[in-house]
Amino acid sequence: MMPKSLLPIAAALLVATSASAAEPAQPSLEFAFEEVVMVGADIPVGKTALGERNIVPITGGTFSGPGLKGTIIGGSWDWQLLRTDGCRQIKADYMLRTDDGAIINVVNTAVSCRGKTGAPVRTHPVFEPPLGKYEWLGQTTFIGTLEPAALPGGGRAVHIRFYKVN
Repeated sequence: MMPKSLLPIAAALLVATSASAAEPAQPSLEFAFEEVVMVGADIPVGKTALGERNIVPITGGTFSGPGLKGTIIGGSWDWQLLRTDGCRQIKADYMLRTDDGAIINVVNTAVSCRGKTGAPVRTHPVFEPPLGKYEWLGQTTFIGTLEPAALPGGGRAVHIRFYKVN
């Protein structure tokens, strides 16, 4: 028999165990912002032990969304690996400059099998913002969509939409 002084503790443990056994909430997505990223001509690196490497220079662009707007700083890169299975690993590392002057680092990764399967490209961005107004970007999980975009005059770009995972 359990002493009466332990009954409240046992009841609390039982409630906590029951709550943790419940189904977790399904995640939902909420639009955060979108980018049009201008890119330059490919720079073929060649074959490596991991596959065929390619660099795509990031030359600029714009972004906007609720409470967030600015430009993409040129001079960054998208480091790509064409794998032996025909899919392309993508790792873009670049900087955003908000209209109020904050600089935010973006590392956006993906695996694109579009040419092989026609599947849409989904990305996993990680943001490194300064503390303050935009620090929520570094405290949130995001998923992105990536698709080619046409620019006036024939320039190359990609259109990326980022969604908060709730």
